[in-house]
Formats: sequence, structure tokens, C-alpha cells
Amino acid sequence: MSTATAQPPTTERREAAAEAAAQAHRLRLLNVAFEARAFIALAVLIIVFSLLSDTFLTVTNVITMTKHVAINGILALGMLLVILKGGIDLSVGSIVGLSGVVAGELLGGVKLFGVIAYPPVWVTILVAIAVGTMVGAINGILVTRFNVAPFIATLGMLYVARGAALLISDGETYPNLGGDPELGNTGFDFLGTGKLLGIPVSIYLLALLAIVITVLIRKAPFGRWLYATGGNERAAELSGVPVRRVKARVYMISGACAALSGLIIASELTSAAPQAGETFELNAIAAVVIGGAALSGGRGNVRGTLVGAFVIGFLADGLVNLGVSTFWQILIKGAVIVLAVVLDQGQQRFQKRGAAAAAAAETVPTPAKTP
Repeated sequence: MSTATAQPPTTERREAAAEAAAQAHRLRLLNVAFEARAFIALAVLIIVFSLLSDTFLTVTNVITMTKHVAINGILALGMLLVILKGGIDLSVGSIVGLSGVVAGELLGGVKLFGVIAYPPVWVTILVAIAVGTMVGAINGILVTRFNVAPFIATLGMLYVARGAALLISDGETYPNLGGDPELGNTGFDFLGTGKLLGIPVSIYLLALLAIVITVLIRKAPFGRWLYATGGNERAAELSGVPVRRVKARVYMISGACAALSGLIIASELTSAAPQAGETFELNAIAAVVIGGAALSGGRGNVRGTLVGAFVIGFLADGLVNLGVSTFWQILIKGAVIVLAVVLDQGQQRFQKRGAAAAAAAETVPTPAKTP
């Protein structure tokens, strides 16, 4: 009596394995393209604007544009930490205006016990940054202690901070923040207009902050906690990560960064207006998302955020350089923000498909060779 043994369709399995591997490879290449979207966008902008304008890539113009990028870049670095943990901070634009108003109030003299005191510039800067940090701390308390959704909490603080700036200033602009040598409060303009080796101070501040945050998220335990919280908050909490502390700190850092940006603007203009910083939060979010960070949290880095800030800054300055209407600039900037979010969602879908394809390629058995 003879028995027939069914042989596996080795050719079909080989073809299935090859097809799954090829699909996984294609998805990996697409993911790499998504990851490099900020660099690609920046390169395209530089090429296009250089062809359309002879002055775009001059040394003076590049330094000027980078100086403008520094303001949004500092905001974006603070926003990056918030987005990495899966949150959002809509109050940063109002903190920009509030910090400038606080600086204007202090430089104009503060009445204490019947005497008008004129604090030195370094005290003014520290107090303004402390105010921004305090607003961020309130955001953190609302999110962590009262479980308010980050969008709602920071949206509320957007109005609170803006209202506080308007109340303090009575809706007026503080002019002439240069100070008086006799009062010992001069030097505030150094933040916005000062230069070291021909490079504006604000650019050095951006570089320094980028280095500090890079070390913080790469080398310090806080960085590992941050990525873990953004990736899976429940799992991070079960692993012993102090989730509430991480959340509170990122909002405080974001508030401090926004206050620093507000001080730079007020210093450059030597005046402070309570309306300063309106819609700045959108530019910061756009820079972070264009740089490859996921709005859902757990993915992003400083390098990509900086490139995203350059994309937003070079786009705005390039359009101005070409004489494009302000209305068209707003429309184009909004389209870029929408496109950035769409690309972010597309990247997440491709990553899921790539992971599924890679798993399929590994699970397809390779037929054993027969002697």
C-alpha cells in the first residue's frame, strides 16, 4: 500500500516571500522620504526663491532671515517637548505678548512703598521668564491635576494671558525700552539688536537652547520619560515613569521659551505691545510637525524642528522679498500647515503598513532545500 505525500508549493512561497520583502522595502523608502520632508521642503524653497530673487541668498539677507527664524525656533523647541508627550500648547502666543508687557512695566519703573524702583535689565528678564514659566505651570496643573484636555486648558490660558497683558498695559504700547543710563536699566536692546562676531544674539540663544534641549531629551532620564509618555502614557505610568511630573515640566519649559521669544521681540523693537505674538502658536506647531514630529506624541527631534522653523521662516521672508500680498502670505502659510498635518497622518499610515509588511515577510516560511 503506497501513500502520497503532498509537497508544499515552494515556488509560490518563494514568490510570496519576495513580494512581501519588496513591499516592505518600498514602504521603508517612502517612510525615509516622509522623515526627510522638512529637508526636502527647505531645499526646494531655497532653490525656488534663489531663482526668483537675486538678493535671497546674500549673506545679509540670510542672517536677517535666520534672526527671524530664531524667534519662532525658540517657540518651536518648547512646543516640541509638549507635542512629544502628546499634548499641545495654544497659549504660547499670548505668553509672548505678556512677557513683553511685563518687561515694559518693569523697565518703566515699579512703584513700591511710595518709591519708584527701576530694576536692572537682568532682573527684568528673569521676572518676565518666570511669568511665562508660571503660565506654563498653570497649564500643567490644569492638565495633570484637573484632567482638562490640553487643547481646552491651553486655549483658556491663551485668553487669560492675553487679557492679563491688556489689563497690565491698559491696552497701550510701552515705547522706548532702551532705558536710562542714570537709572541703571539700559542694555535691554542687546537681546534683539546686539551682535557677537557679526551674528545676532538671538541666533546664539536659539543654538544654545537647541543644544540644551537635545542633551535633555537624549541623555537625561527626562528625555526617556518624555518619549515613553508620548508613546504610551499608560504603559509608561505602569513602568514607574512620573507621568504627571513630565507633563507639568514640559508646559513650564514651553512657557519659558515663549517668554524668551517675547523678550527678544520687545528688545528688537524697543517697545512692547500687548497684542504681540498673535497666531505665533500656529507657526510653532507647524514648525514641529513639518520637522517630523507626530501630533499624537512619541516621535520628533530637535534637528527636524529647527529645519521646520527654517521652512516657515524662509517661506515667509521669501514671499515678502518677492512682494507677495499679505493676504496671499496668510493663505499660503495656512495651506502649508494643513499640508504638514496631512503628511504627518500619511507617515503614520505608511509606518503601520511598513510594520505589517515586514511582519508578513518574516512570517512567510522559506522552503528548506532538499539535497
